[in-house]
Amino acid sequence: MAGKVKWVTDIEKSVLINNFEKRGWVQVTESEDWNFYWMSVQTIRNIFSVETGYRLSDDQIVNHFPNHYELTRKDLMVKNIKRYRKELEKEGSPLAEKDENGKYLYLDFVPVTYMLPADYNLFVEEFRKSPSSTWIMKPCGKAQGKGIFLINKLSQIKKWSRDSKTSSFVSQSTKEAYVISLYINNPLLIGGRKFDLRLYVLVSTYRPLRCYMYKLGFCRFCTVKYTPSTSELDNMFVHLTNVAIQKHGEDYNHIHGGKWTVSNLRLYLESTRGKEVTSKLFDEIHWIIVQSLKAVAPVMNNDKHCFECYGYDIIIDDRLKPWLIEVNASPSLTSSTANDRILKYNLINDTLNIAVPNGEIPDCKWNKSPPKEVLGNYEVLYDEELAQGDGADRELRSRSGQSVGPRGGRSRDSGRAVLTTWK
Repeated sequence: MAGKVKWVTDIEKSVLINNFEKRGWVQVTESEDWNFYWMSVQTIRNIFSVETGYRLSDDQIVNHFPNHYELTRKDLMVKNIKRYRKELEKEGSPLAEKDENGKYLYLDFVPVTYMLPADYNLFVEEFRKSPSSTWIMKPCGKAQGKGIFLINKLSQIKKWSRDSKTSSFVSQSTKEAYVISLYINNPLLIGGRKFDLRLYVLVSTYRPLRCYMYKLGFCRFCTVKYTPSTSELDNMFVHLTNVAIQKHGEDYNHIHGGKWTVSNLRLYLESTRGKEVTSKLFDEIHWIIVQSLKAVAPVMNNDKHCFECYGYDIIIDDRLKPWLIEVNASPSLTSSTANDRILKYNLINDTLNIAVPNGEIPDCKWNKSPPKEVLGNYEVLYDEELAQGDGADRELRSRSGQSVGPRGGRSRDSGRAVLTTWK
């Protein structure tokens, strides 16, 4: 199709704008005809709200699914994963197998979580089973570590409910909802510090599910050494890895930003724990991501004008078990270091190459399956069309460490399209 792509963004970040300009695309305003809009989550609500009645044409695409919050709101993500487990159980899927204590053998990848105020009584019941446990409270609709705190006594929750503007547990307003999760108090430490993984996952379509893993993720470290001591529960420099918090710490390093590449982590783990367990860990991380996407796929509004680049936050415990903490709809495009800027520029470049093939004016009717040579640093994580006919038993074998296909590739006989490893 002739003509240049007309773009709009309400996120004024140089890594975005430089990518658009490099392609020779033309900037327009949102009131003009546009083809590509990289928008904030607030704007996507307006675009797809019933009140505006806005209809996107076939040559327009946007960077969020209308109800992305089914995965990216902390409470809804957990709710959808719980529903997904129950459905698999009903179907008699081996993936939903439990141990003698009723704990999921394979689908146990999010910490025990309750919604407050709705699940307060259930939470109290669980808390009393192990009163020495620590829990982490997070507001459902906030990011960058805002409003998060840790508790280890029921009295702290009661105090919060009194002090907080939420007034009382009677209020059911979603704006005031919190999640409370069992705190992973045995995190894997490197140099005595806690860290988490930020991984980027691109979804081009939910039905059929097609997603890509970005190879250049990174670890975010705390600036203060970890201690499980209850006297440090209020010290967020010990517990929260968010850069928005850590950059205010005395020991924050502005050169490397407290970050490590995923490939550095992999090398470190291979040298300290061995190659086999390291590969198994990364296989499990990939598996968790695919399961979380499958959990929300049935409820996601799979609008053909949409794609999404999610920021996954994963914590690894000292037994090398990965835990899904949350998924971000607008992973930060702010660069805190020179390496950060290069990574995020390349992330956007590779994302655009998949979302807008050949940099041409979009056509929503294309099949969204780009050739391998345009993927850049992305690799296909899962392709449902290729995986059709592949039963849960194969997936289970893969999950429990029996390779379904050659390492680092797909199993041709099963049609699976889940990466087992990426280097």
